[in-house]
Amino acid sequence: MHLRTTALTTFLVVGLSATAKAPVSLRAAYKGDFVIGAAINAAQITGQDTRGDAIITTQFDSISPENCLKWENVHPQPGKYDFTIPDQYVAFGEKNHMFVVGHNLVWHNQVPAWVFRDDKGNLLTRDALLARMRDHIHTVVGRYKGRIQSWDVVNEALNEDGTLRQSLWYKIIGPDYIAKAFEYAHEADPRAQLTYNDYNIETEPKRSGAIALIARLQAEGVSITSVGLQGHYSLTWPPADQIDAAISAFSKLGVKVAISELDIDVLPPATRQQTADVTLSIQQNPALNPYANALPDPIQQQLAQRYADLFGIFLKHREAVNRVTFWGVTDADSWRNDWPVRGRTDYPLLFDRAGQPKPAYFAAVRAAGNRVSP
Repeated sequence: MHLRTTALTTFLVVGLSATAKAPVSLRAAYKGDFVIGAAINAAQITGQDTRGDAIITTQFDSISPENCLKWENVHPQPGKYDFTIPDQYVAFGEKNHMFVVGHNLVWHNQVPAWVFRDDKGNLLTRDALLARMRDHIHTVVGRYKGRIQSWDVVNEALNEDGTLRQSLWYKIIGPDYIAKAFEYAHEADPRAQLTYNDYNIETEPKRSGAIALIARLQAEGVSITSVGLQGHYSLTWPPADQIDAAISAFSKLGVKVAISELDIDVLPPATRQQTADVTLSIQQNPALNPYANALPDPIQQQLAQRYADLFGIFLKHREAVNRVTFWGVTDADSWRNDWPVRGRTDYPLLFDRAGQPKPAYFAAVRAAGNRVSP
């Protein structure tokens, strides 16, 4: 059965009735602190997932596109753009008076091979690739000028040791490809917020690399508004003090901090190294999928406490944090069900597979305190 917005709101009011002044939504709980967002998929954008849409419009005041604005989808062939879903995405945000995020413009993944090669299959020259980048950014950002308020301009440009990733963007253009991407985005929409987005930059030495990168861009006069901490966390990693220190360090640079892709993995780690590399693929193993049928209550409570702790940190830094976005709406939507092991059952978000709020939802709302009435 699909929940309508009014039904969901009633459920949440009942669920929170123990606290007289408790807000009925995440966005109400954190109004005045930071916007609360979710990454939404094509079924939600087009209205096919009515249950998901009810949660989105009730709970969130910001949206990010899970995939529709990535290069392979919006610009699949030379000279051919497909704005069908992106147009509906932006219209969805406008209809519901939301802060609309564009994700993303320059990344080494989910970008077609043709982008880097000429019609003979040879790698492009620096100038040719810069021209191709500029055309893409000006076309996409320009189309939504004044309608998409924030762009993830460059995504995941750093290695774990803090050095620049040896992507084709880097190899063909050089290290200044990052500055050029921000320059082109600012040209296309001077009023848009521009973000550098990455994972694991809470931890050293990657954090030092990110700090150096942002400081270098600032010294060069590049317009950069914020840094995105993706927030693909686990129940224990990274430690709370590392997240706290990272937000402090980036805010000292004079940029805002977005928690841009928040979710919490509750399953056993599939690798020794913490990563969010989408190309990673691990063989299926029943030991890595222990909660195939349901999440045990002790783990539910650990997840709830983890979210409460995280929101406590975000609130502490509310002068620096401008957005907290969950990467998905319900557990059924989460990319973690198939990454890095396909077919697992994970429970990383605040709403379960039936669209019902979990203990983690109520913990996140309670973390806001009683500052906001319904």
